[in-house]
Amino acid sequence: MRTYGPDPVSEPYPLPAPASPWQRPVVVSRRERGPLVNIVLFAATFVTTSMAGALQAGANPFADFGSIRAGFSFSVPLLTILLVHELGHYTLARIHRVRVTLPYFIPAPPFLVGTFGAFIRMKSPPPNRRALFDVGAAGPWAGLLVAIPAVLLGLHLSEVRPLGVDEGGLTLGDSLLFSFLTRLALGVSPDQATILLHPIALAGWFGLFVTFLNLLPVGQLDGGHVSYALLGRWHRWVSRTFLVVIAVLGFQGWQGWLVWVFLLLFIGLDHPPTFDNVTPLDPRRRLAAWLTVGIFVLTFMPNPIAVSKPAPQFEGDRIPIVWHPPSQATPQGLQAASGTMQAGGEPAGNAGPAAWSLKLGAWFGVGSPLAGHGLVVPWHVRPQRHGMPL
Repeated sequence: MRTYGPDPVSEPYPLPAPASPWQRPVVVSRRERGPLVNIVLFAATFVTTSMAGALQAGANPFADFGSIRAGFSFSVPLLTILLVHELGHYTLARIHRVRVTLPYFIPAPPFLVGTFGAFIRMKSPPPNRRALFDVGAAGPWAGLLVAIPAVLLGLHLSEVRPLGVDEGGLTLGDSLLFSFLTRLALGVSPDQATILLHPIALAGWFGLFVTFLNLLPVGQLDGGHVSYALLGRWHRWVSRTFLVVIAVLGFQGWQGWLVWVFLLLFIGLDHPPTFDNVTPLDPRRRLAAWLTVGIFVLTFMPNPIAVSKPAPQFEGDRIPIVWHPPSQATPQGLQAASGTMQAGGEPAGNAGPAAWSLKLGAWFGVGSPLAGHGLVVPWHVRPQRHGMPL
């Protein structure tokens, strides 16, 4: 009987050809762009933030560009906070071999702040949720380590004055962390005094503001990275819940929240998966994730920026106030035209809040014909808010 194929006894089976040694696949990558764009954007942002700081200091960099130096005390700490924030992302991304760009700073018109912030872009997804958490949380933690000392130093350089009547204007919100730092640095509560914020303290406030905005657990914000790394597929429900929350806040308070709603809808609410989407965070990172959530709670401000109207003033008798030079001034520093001063029915000798406010107004060159008129100050802290009267 004839068999097909080689005879099992006399004809050995042919051996397979030896396999070629394994070679690493050649990856053809695009030529990396130089840092010229990043440097130009950073320089432009430095100019716009310095102009904003100069305008806050009373200078006019549009008329005299050399006066921009008056804004360095605001722009330097602010850009330092933003740069350290982005370098935190960049450093951890390089450690986990995630390809990212250098930081891109976004200049803005030189009013109030002079920048829209900064960002870096991931060119490759993180390998797992642990790497994603490290990269996402490193920025807020690094920026916070610079923002807190800036706030404390700036508050020590700030000026504390007695609380006056609310003149209205642009007001800045007060977070739990900033309120605690105010009490720690000055020993007073924001509802007990008027505090003229030093530019360094103002830069620190904006550093805290950027921190809590980035920690919103939505989409691919820093908080979205942390939320996805911590909760996995439940992140999509957390993202949608917070979108509704900030939309409600936008209708009831700061309308800037509505801009964020449209921005987040444009960017996307969901988070793209990592290569390893199953392995959860280890206990150490899980604890750090919840601490990051705590930072978000401490820095969150439901109404961070608002425009307040002047407080209604007493419509009684208007008393003209005459300011005498120091050589001719009375012991009280001011004198009513009729020889007596009455504020809300109080006699002239009464050292009540209205008289005290008038004396301060005269001493600082902002005397008012209205009894009880408060001080008009630049950047300041008022009850539960901080801002600049218009």
